[in-house]
Amino acid sequence: MQEEIKRNYGHIFEEELLQEINDIGVIKQVNSGDELIRTGQYLSAMPLLIDGVIKVMREDEDGFELMLYYLEKGETCAMTLSCCTGSAVSEIRAIAETESRLLMIPIEKMEEWLGKYKSWRNFIFDSYHQRLMEMVSTIDTIAFKKMDERLLEYLRNKSKHYNDSEIKVTHQDIAFDLHTSRVVISRLLKRLEKTNRIKLNRNSIKLIDID
Repeated sequence: MQEEIKRNYGHIFEEELLQEINDIGVIKQVNSGDELIRTGQYLSAMPLLIDGVIKVMREDEDGFELMLYYLEKGETCAMTLSCCTGSAVSEIRAIAETESRLLMIPIEKMEEWLGKYKSWRNFIFDSYHQRLMEMVSTIDTIAFKKMDERLLEYLRNKSKHYNDSEIKVTHQDIAFDLHTSRVVISRLLKRLEKTNRIKLNRNSIKLIDID
């Protein structure tokens, strides 16, 4: 595990911190679709993503969800950090978009390292900033873009995270992520196909217009 930690974080953290992470971190393996964090949950550890993609969503009282952002290798979740440092319940839901591996860090160590290691403080502050910018982008998309533009951007992001122009996703899953109905998504997908921007297959969507 030590070599893997160095490969992912050696350019960020000093040797002493890398050693502490190796000594106390616990590897957690999850499958695609597994729930990692649920709304209202108290957290005892924060995750560092070693491999895979995690989808972070906001859930309302009726169970409807809105996708906020994705987490990729080498990243962590700002909402998780807020819960850990403030002993508050989670305001988000996180599920594994792909098979993933996480390194779980106990809360007490996370707080200790804030005062002990400058590189850890910088990493935490950079993570807050990055997640904030992504949420601002999400708000801008909802407020200023039409649904067909949001849908195409959503598909492009999926393609980037999977590193594949062909995306395995259902119309219903897209509707949940974009907080709309399956009927609307199906209609817009057919419209995008007619303009040669995507190709609809039985269980997948292939992007033709990726840029």
